[in-house]
Amino acid sequence: MPFLRPLATIIEDTIAYGFDEDGAGVHDVIGSRCDPYTHYLLTGENSNTCCHSNLTRQAQKDGLSEFDVHDVLNVFMCTGFTKDTHQYFTKPSPVEVGDYIEFLAETDLLVSASTCPQGDVSMSCGGGGEPTVYPLGVEVWELEKGWLTGAGWEPSALSGYSGGHGVD
Repeated sequence: MPFLRPLATIIEDTIAYGFDEDGAGVHDVIGSRCDPYTHYLLTGENSNTCCHSNLTRQAQKDGLSEFDVHDVLNVFMCTGFTKDTHQYFTKPSPVEVGDYIEFLAETDLLVSASTCPQGDVSMSCGGGGEPTVYPLGVEVWELEKGWLTGAGWEPSALSGYSGGHGVD
C-alpha cells in the first residue's frame, strides 16, 4: 500500500450479479483465501489442499517466498455476511461457462491464480466429497505500444502523502 494506487482495473465483467436476497455478491475482497494455518487451528490437522499453499508453491517457483503472497481477489466467488449474525458466508458461484472478467494492468504485475480446491463452493470447506469444478482459462494480451495513451488513458497518480509516518 505504499503508493495507494490501482494495480489493475476491471474493464469488463460478464457477471451482472449485484447483491442477492442473502446479501451475497461476486468477486470477493472481504474474505481471504483458505490456508493451512486456519485449517490447523480449526481441525488440528495439516492440509496443503488450499489456495494459500497453491499460491505459495507458485511464488517459490518464481523465486519468491510465502511472505510475498499477499491479499487476494477471489474472482467469481460468491460471499456475504448473514443478516442476523453478520457472519461471513460463501455460496455456490453463479458463474456460467463463458463468463469472464477482464483486467487492465496499471503497472507491471506478477499474477498467480489458484482455482478453489472446494470447487464452486457448493460444499463447505473440508466437508469431504468431491467438489464441483469447472475449467478456468487465462489469457494475457499485450497492447500495441502507445495504444492506451492514444485512447486517452493516463496512469493513476501516486498518493500525495509525504511518507514520514510522524518520524520526520
